[in-house]
Amino acid sequence: MEERLQKYLARCGIGSRRKCEEYIAAGLVSVNGQTADELGRKIDPEKDVVCFKGREVKDEQEKMTVLLNKPAGYVTTSHDQFGRPDVTQLVPIPNVRLYPVGRLDYQTTGLLLLTNDGDLAYALTHPSARVPKVYLALVAGEITSEEISRLEKGVVLEDGTKTLPAKVRLAGMKSGNSRLEITIFEGKNHEIRRMARAVSHPVLRLKRIQEGTLELGSLKEGSYRVLSDKEVRALKACGQIRK
Repeated sequence: MEERLQKYLARCGIGSRRKCEEYIAAGLVSVNGQTADELGRKIDPEKDVVCFKGREVKDEQEKMTVLLNKPAGYVTTSHDQFGRPDVTQLVPIPNVRLYPVGRLDYQTTGLLLLTNDGDLAYALTHPSARVPKVYLALVAGEITSEEISRLEKGVVLEDGTKTLPAKVRLAGMKSGNSRLEITIFEGKNHEIRRMARAVSHPVLRLKRIQEGTLELGSLKEGSYRVLSDKEVRALKACGQIRK
């Protein structure tokens, strides 16, 4: 049965579908010995030989998804120009290659999923999925109700784009700074930090505590746990693509 090349690569644990599209466009993927650099190409996994960086790709991995409580000081990209450690080093599972679902920036802590299930990664990161992500943010200064209302309605960022409506709750004060619980439904780069700057209250600390149906809970920082099949099914249902 034919399927799109990027979906097959993701299913085999090469990366998210979006990342696999980048690999295809960069000419790193071949089908039956010929470079396959056109997006949308379909292959038959039973007949075609697919290679990534010269090595044959096969769907032999057991599907696995883990929840990591990411500490500060780790990147979620596999290649960092500054040589900083990446989050996969915190999940040393033999013979299983996992990749992060979405990103948390270098100093942000909290809930991060890593998986080799391409369908799950696609469901959670597709722009139309609108999967809720909940953060605890400590922002500079005393934020007003009017500024919270602006965040909830959507703010214009420095590049001219506007954020989707969000849920924002003042959770208290700490040393003259505001503690916020913020729920967003999209995945713009550094979105929470940029939102906070747009209302002149830059983020001092940021932690993700929930994504979709999954909560961070009491998992210790730097630790991880493997998700159950039930948890993965619930996440996939939460991330259903809106047409």
